Amino acid sequence: MATTNPQDCHLDAIFNQKRALRTQVRKTLKALDPSLRSQQDDAIQNIILGAPWFKSSLRLCAYISCSALREVDTSKLLSQILQHPPTGGKKLYVPRVEDKNSHMRMLSISRIDDLIANSMDILEPAPLDASGNAREDVMQANEPVDLFLLPGLAFDKSGRRLGRGGGYYDTFLKNYKDLANTRNWTQPLLVALSYSEQILDEGLIPMTPSDFPIDALVSPAGVIPITEVAIKRMCP
Repeated sequence: MATTNPQDCHLDAIFNQKRALRTQVRKTLKALDPSLRSQQDDAIQNIILGAPWFKSSLRLCAYISCSALREVDTSKLLSQILQHPPTGGKKLYVPRVEDKNSHMRMLSISRIDDLIANSMDILEPAPLDASGNAREDVMQANEPVDLFLLPGLAFDKSGRRLGRGGGYYDTFLKNYKDLANTRNWTQPLLVALSYSEQILDEGLIPMTPSDFPIDALVSPAGVIPITEVAIKRMCP
């Protein structure tokens, strides 16, 4: 007779909680007035653009915002990063989803035109540049990333992040953390961008061992440093 593993039951319960929470947050975002959302987009990006911890970051990973997913806009941030000359300026890596098994890469781009729409109509870097050369993968880079700008569906002020259920960022961040540890690099600062409506009360977002917490949140109200690392780097 088959026995049920209590741990499996516990994980099933967490996944069910997450599904319900995602449905709830998506409804909230769908109901958000577009003009209010646009105001929040501008406020969040302006806070980041003016922050010393952003200005001092030379190697960054950032997501390409998708309006259909109601993600916080990153277009102004990306333009600012890419307007610097490649030598001596900032270097940007952006995500490319490789398969449905939570496999995502972060590839270097030097201009917005390097992005193409995938089958889901989400902008991604092509694996090869205009000259036919493979783009640099951040996992093969010779220098560490200073800052990750992360999306998500919901967050709380203790650093919990609710993704969209694919596990892409959790898997990638775990792999990058292991790489940085192997190379004795300083871990990057993990900063999530969030509308006010996406910040939930502590304890509402259930966590599994594979969920990766964030260091800080940026909402229209300002920066919320969470970890000691974030407090040191963001509040000098």
